[in-house]
Amino acid sequence: MKKLFSGIVLASSVVALAACGTSGSNSGSGEEESKEIVVGASNVPHAIILEEAKPLLEEKGYELTIETYQDYILPNKDLENGDIDANYFQHVPYFESQIADNGYDFANAGGIHIEPIGVYSKKYGSLEELPEGATILMSNSVADHGRILTMLEAKGLITLNPDVEKTAATLDDIQDNPKNLQFDYEYEAALLPQMYENEEGDAVLINSNYAIDAGLSPLEDSIAIEDSESPYVNIIATQAGNEDSEAIKALVEVLTSKEIQDFILEEWGGSVVPATKE
Repeated sequence: MKKLFSGIVLASSVVALAACGTSGSNSGSGEEESKEIVVGASNVPHAIILEEAKPLLEEKGYELTIETYQDYILPNKDLENGDIDANYFQHVPYFESQIADNGYDFANAGGIHIEPIGVYSKKYGSLEELPEGATILMSNSVADHGRILTMLEAKGLITLNPDVEKTAATLDDIQDNPKNLQFDYEYEAALLPQMYENEEGDAVLINSNYAIDAGLSPLEDSIAIEDSESPYVNIIATQAGNEDSEAIKALVEVLTSKEIQDFILEEWGGSVVPATKE
């Protein structure tokens, strides 16, 4: 799959990268650290937040180049290969599962925001209205399953095995399912908004970035939404050792600044929530 670049983002010259390596690395030959930071991101909200951060990074002397992606696999592969300096698209459990599954030598440079996951339905107006045997459509990303099941348990639809770690829960860990809900989890996360529009299934679990990208309002269009205190914070990921570079520290400092926090709240009205609050 090819990477898709956002139409609003002009890619900066890569001459500095060719001469100096990535922004977070030093050659050991006395060359200065590159002043360009290349970050891979999902279109919404990540790339939009990064676009807002560009002027603030320029004030710190850094030029930000944003490469946008439509999937959850390539951003980590490109980070591993050194094609980008950092990525901004994934929450902590997914990040940790990718390291465990692929042996990536990555570091979490800092949490930026939370995207509460929502339940959407064209057929029912609340979780209580879901009928016996209702079909629930969800992502095939195993890293999201524990998150979804934990939310459904909190909403009273299921009960999980009390001995299981919530973030690692799977469908096999459902101990009680009084409505006999049927879970269908064979779908790419990006396809779920269209499945909702097509009225497939009885309810669809959609990550907020894909919901917003499809023109949905998680707060207004969902019939239930994850609590904003969710531990699934979206982070800046970088190669291990690069998290302490001046460039990456400047990036995280800007993204957690009051200016960007206020922008997130104003732009999405609580559908996207800053991970920190100054």
